Amino acid sequence: MAAKSPPDSTPRRPVLSVSARKIKDNAADWHNLMMKWERLNDNGFTTANKIVNMRISEQFQENKLEIACDNNATEPEKPTPKYNEELDNCCAELLETLKHMTKIQLKMEKLTSTTKAICDLEAFHHGAGNCTAPFFHTWPTPYFYEVCLKLSEMYKKELKLKQTIVQDIAHSADQDLMMVYLSSWLYQPYIENSSTLLLEAMLLETGHRQC
Repeated sequence: MAAKSPPDSTPRRPVLSVSARKIKDNAADWHNLMMKWERLNDNGFTTANKIVNMRISEQFQENKLEIACDNNATEPEKPTPKYNEELDNCCAELLETLKHMTKIQLKMEKLTSTTKAICDLEAFHHGAGNCTAPFFHTWPTPYFYEVCLKLSEMYKKELKLKQTIVQDIAHSADQDLMMVYLSSWLYQPYIENSSTLLLEAMLLETGHRQC
């Protein structure tokens, strides 16, 4: 009689369902997209800061020319504004950053839609009103959708603000307004502090983070 092999003492990880694996993948995608967004936000702020500094410098030079013209007895023609290639390049760079951020926000919306579809599928399988066991630790499946929706709405509103900033920042003659645009880009008023907590909680629940 053949000897039995000793039982494997290594604890086995639970096999996740297809829906659970998808939600876990989505959580990782959320993390990656939010990190990419932050890097783009930093790059965009650097570019926007250059634009504001160039615009303020231009206004200073224009004011000096106006004063010089006023002091002259004769009234020479005002010089036409020079084409600023560096300013134009910075505007193009900021627009490119916005395009990348737009793609990220669309991917966030897609993740939210996918999570909603998983919730609907689970509800269909188990019947409305029936409580099912959590996929991971404690979160019911619909809560993943709630978190995704909250995050998605924050970034959607923030993107609209950034679109306004990109359209106006190089054309504004109001220095105070330019500084408001700059501050708004950096501090992202529509992305609440809770966004980081929501992400970390989702990563913890899905096993990407350890207690």
